[in-house]
Amino acid sequence: MDATQVYVSEFIGTAILMAFGSSCNAGLLLKNTITSAIKTNWIGLMFGWGFAVTFAVYVAVHLGGVGHLNPALTIAFAAGGLFPSDLVIGAVIAQLLGGFVGAGITMLHYYPHFKITGPDEGNCVCIFATGPACDERTWNLLSEVIATFLFIFCVLFLGPMADGLAPLIIGFLVASIGFSFGGTTGFALNPARDFTPRLAYAILPLPNKGTANMKYAWVPIVGPTIGALLAVGAFNWLHAALHL
Repeated sequence: MDATQVYVSEFIGTAILMAFGSSCNAGLLLKNTITSAIKTNWIGLMFGWGFAVTFAVYVAVHLGGVGHLNPALTIAFAAGGLFPSDLVIGAVIAQLLGGFVGAGITMLHYYPHFKITGPDEGNCVCIFATGPACDERTWNLLSEVIATFLFIFCVLFLGPMADGLAPLIIGFLVASIGFSFGGTTGFALNPARDFTPRLAYAILPLPNKGTANMKYAWVPIVGPTIGALLAVGAFNWLHAALHL
């Protein structure tokens, strides 16, 4: 596995994922956009994020990478012997940088709409990062663990049936997780689609912005990482126990 290809593909893939995904949110939440005028709903957002994942993975894999685009997944795969441990740090850095750049692309594209939208009108960190519907951190953490566990667990069991179609199936899986488990915290599943985009919102010179809610930022880092580790552990245990 070529380290350069892995790092470049993870950076570009994660940037694409975040640019498409956060732009779905921006189009809905900011003032005077066409999508806000037609009142795009949760179903549209979930498929928007699902397709964002699909095309990001296709690009990353074509570039010679593995298409993780997710530090929690990369760390868990390495812990479970499914990814080279010596590539973890570089891959995670690439993913986090990609998330930051992807958020920046959305800010640039929608800049005129940020200028006319205040924090109470939709110019909020939820365009780029997740947040709880009920702010109870223990339960928020558990929500992220459950959603990420089920996401990674299902990805691991796709097997040869998904050859060539795996990114599309994973995109539909993301939408399904959103429909089922997204109502509590917005289902981050992925620290790179939450932490560095949140950081970008906090530090980049975006007009009229609200708070980045950095006090919550640890939840979509720790929860997905725990969930991914548990999913890989469960997958390996079942394979050993059932002699698969």
